[in-house]
Amino acid sequence: MTGKITTLVIQKKNKERVNLFLDDAFAFGISLDAALNLKKGQFLSDEEIARLKFDDQAGQAYQKSLNFLSYRARSKQEIKQYLQKKGFGEEAVEEAIERLADKGYLNDVEFGQLWVENRNRFNPKGKTALRYELRAKGLSEADIEEALDGLDEENLAWQAVQKQLTRWQALDKLTFKQKLSSHLARRGFSYDIIQTVVVRAGMDKD
Repeated sequence: MTGKITTLVIQKKNKERVNLFLDDAFAFGISLDAALNLKKGQFLSDEEIARLKFDDQAGQAYQKSLNFLSYRARSKQEIKQYLQKKGFGEEAVEEAIERLADKGYLNDVEFGQLWVENRNRFNPKGKTALRYELRAKGLSEADIEEALDGLDEENLAWQAVQKQLTRWQALDKLTFKQKLSSHLARRGFSYDIIQTVVVRAGMDKD
């Protein structure tokens, strides 16, 4: 596909994109920034064309990722899956992810910490449930452990049952204990944490 650049034309629908023509035939589109480094009459080899196309794909993937990240923080896996669905090739995806990470826009530990903080604030869960959710987001075990470091499970478990305590106060002790235990177990709290909270709630109930 080697050839001489005969025309560089800004696209009508997107002023940030340029149509490149080789030997008077349309070849492909590139970014305006990339086009500024080219000129009419310049000969492009196969390697140069491949590099232009790859850089353009990676650049588009990067820009789409920034827009995707503008709504909320994302994990690397979420970005990867998003870009793959948009039709970007594996190498362009990896290049975009590396660029995002280098600029500090993508960090799985920080993502995990934000995820845990959000859960703590609005829907307290135990480490088991949080580990499951973070694994589903593609975080490594090391990043998950760092995100969960210092988590006060007992306090979170106590927060998780506050709305139910008043409603269950009239129940007999056995039913009260069963409901409380099931409620916390569904939220991923450990047996020891559940028993501690059940005892504490039972004392308040008395």
